[in-house]
Amino acid sequence: MSETLPASPANEVLRLEQVRKAFNIGTPLETEVLHGIDLRLNRGELAALIGPSGSGKSTLLNLIGLLDTPSSGELYVLGQATRDSDDEARTHLRNQAIGFVFQFHHLISAFSVLENVLMPLMIRHGKPSHADIDLARGLLDEVGLAQFADKKPTQISGGQQQRVAIARALVTRPPLLLADEPTGNLDTRTAQSVFELFHRINAQFGCAILVVTHDPRLAADCGRTIQLVDGHIVSDAANSPSR
Repeated sequence: MSETLPASPANEVLRLEQVRKAFNIGTPLETEVLHGIDLRLNRGELAALIGPSGSGKSTLLNLIGLLDTPSSGELYVLGQATRDSDDEARTHLRNQAIGFVFQFHHLISAFSVLENVLMPLMIRHGKPSHADIDLARGLLDEVGLAQFADKKPTQISGGQQQRVAIARALVTRPPLLLADEPTGNLDTRTAQSVFELFHRINAQFGCAILVVTHDPRLAADCGRTIQLVDGHIVSDAANSPSR
């Protein structure tokens, strides 16, 4: 695993300062879900976010992914404040800086594995270039699926489909990769192989990776574990090296 870089503005990918999130504001049903979250993530870090159901993990991940905005506090991505950004600016920053891997891979069955990996680039600028295709094929090779480039997602296993989703998330070379329960539908052995892939990606590309997981064994395999309980970060500590 790559060594975590020391904290500095140049290395910092993500910073949250006293971030709060409430819903139904100004009504009798107003509920605050996140209560003053402070968090930093640097390039080269592989961190796990854990916590019981209802602790606010999904809400926090939506904020970090710029899919929602804090009620108060500030969230910085690559040093850029985001809370008051308009939708266009947030979309642009999200597309440039953040890759997403979900529990359900959301591959498009009508397209080949290679075309699915290329999809973010096709959305960004239309027909892929030769360089785009070479990049996508290289990523498929990195995740061990080069030989399946022309297959449809329905022709490969669930674990292989998740690896395609990881390659797709990396095709834009994002500084931050967010993975939401990426092994939730996988058996233990396949889940471990996906985490091994995260380690390899982390070491090779130096991107920051934040993984939401319910599995404490997988969390312990990350360099750092952040525990969220009832909308508060109750612990944030480095894990003992296991590799």
